[in-house]
Amino acid sequence: MYCYEVGEDMNITVRQEQSKDFSPVFNLIKSAFKNKEYSDHSEHLLVEKLRGSEAFIPELSLVAEFDAKIVGHILLTKIKVRNKEQEFESLALAPVSVLPEFQGKGIGRELIINAHQIAKKLGYESIILLGHSEYYPRFGYRQLDKFGISLPFEVPKENCMVVELTEGALEKVNGVVEYPKEFF
Repeated sequence: MYCYEVGEDMNITVRQEQSKDFSPVFNLIKSAFKNKEYSDHSEHLLVEKLRGSEAFIPELSLVAEFDAKIVGHILLTKIKVRNKEQEFESLALAPVSVLPEFQGKGIGRELIINAHQIAKKLGYESIILLGHSEYYPRFGYRQLDKFGISLPFEVPKENCMVVELTEGALEKVNGVVEYPKEFF
């Protein structure tokens, strides 16, 4: 458990999600994406499916609390990058969610930073996401196509990003991202 000050007089705690958090997290994610035009509004259902999958890593499902209320959540799950000769392990960041009234206060930043640190400690070297092209680069994310990696569906390339948790981790990695079936 980690405690952070994220704004004027606002201390949040970032910790691993527990089963008692599932219902509040479901509602939080639903609320966070309710009015987002780029969303299919099913992120809360995706998280439910991923928790029961082989791709789920409990240590990488984190919540942010403020005044004993869950105000944010992030999930990283296992994925692969595969080409004709090899496959490489990576992680998918999907989704990061903050209650609308708490957005813009640094909670998402703390969740992402903590998730990166824990993923690196667990031995993962990269994280891939489909997200906002102006938000994620501040955390070191770069366009996926610069590394010879692509997604298995058509989306604008500026929204397909990856971060190396270990410098040079993607030097010999190329191919197509293979998501768990729960993503579809």
